[in-house]
Amino acid sequence: MEYLGDIWFVLWAVLWGIYFALDGYDFGISMLVPALGLGTEKERDTMHLVTGPFWDGNEAWLIAAGGVTFAAFPTAYAVLFASLYTPLMLLLLALILRGIAAEFRHQLADRQWSRFWDWVSAGSSFLAALLLGVAFSNLFRGLPLDGDSLFQGNILNLLHPYALLGGLLFVLMFVVHGAIYLASRVTGDLEKKARLAAKAAWPLFFLSFLLYVVLTFFWAGLSKNYFEAPLLLGLPVACLVAFVASGHYLYRSGGNFPAAFRYSGLGIILLALTGVMGMYPNLIPSRLDPLGALTIQNSASTPKTLLIMLVVALIFVPLVIAYQWWSHRKLTPEKLNPEY
Repeated sequence: MEYLGDIWFVLWAVLWGIYFALDGYDFGISMLVPALGLGTEKERDTMHLVTGPFWDGNEAWLIAAGGVTFAAFPTAYAVLFASLYTPLMLLLLALILRGIAAEFRHQLADRQWSRFWDWVSAGSSFLAALLLGVAFSNLFRGLPLDGDSLFQGNILNLLHPYALLGGLLFVLMFVVHGAIYLASRVTGDLEKKARLAAKAAWPLFFLSFLLYVVLTFFWAGLSKNYFEAPLLLGLPVACLVAFVASGHYLYRSGGNFPAAFRYSGLGIILLALTGVMGMYPNLIPSRLDPLGALTIQNSASTPKTLLIMLVVALIFVPLVIAYQWWSHRKLTPEKLNPEY
């Protein structure tokens, strides 16, 4: 039954990757609303309509990923929230503000009212993306945990250059992902603006991605697993190919935005898998004392709990994925035109 911990370790990474890919385009579009919606109020309304049916369903994957952390690896969950309490509370606040902004902006027929909430949505989306990148970068590098797995530091210790680069990467990645999705769902001037935004941000994203991967492997120290098991190198290679393919479809004549979006989402999922598999078997590495690291062995729930969870996951996760695939195809069957 020892393999159950390994299975849940991989599923944990996959759930986070799916969350980044789905809620990532929500974050990206929200960050772009103040800039791309400068023309007319209809354009801003259209951008909200694009994500309106899906944003809360996409955030369900965050609950799933957090729930798996709590149920499958409770010790790691406790240490994670104790160590990253302030940034995680800020992340929660940002997500709450996003939900409030999405509901409140339509409550009054007033231009200033709706634009205020657009800025709240954009700011909270930026903060959430930044904090997710900072948090996972700290996990990749390792938290300052002593031999008893107690956090030794403060929030300033988490804002080192590598973590800030991770935050910048997530912001740019979500902006590109969101702009591509928006371009695939609208027509007219708004489509042109979304296409230009994606093309302008993609080179910055790709350069930050390459730098981040190099630092993750050779400075944060996640290369050990890949050198010991060369087959794992397929993950970062596939991630690179997916992002390059996304850029290819974005820049090709006319732009194939649905294909670019699919490859962008795949690249995001593979990026999460690349980082987490480099940590194996650590869930929370320690950069102070290796004995303080939280691993699959010292953090997992009982085998019976993991087995029951696995049976439930094998039944319901495919159903949720199928439902979201269906909803994305059926709830927006045609492109939206803000000019009508």
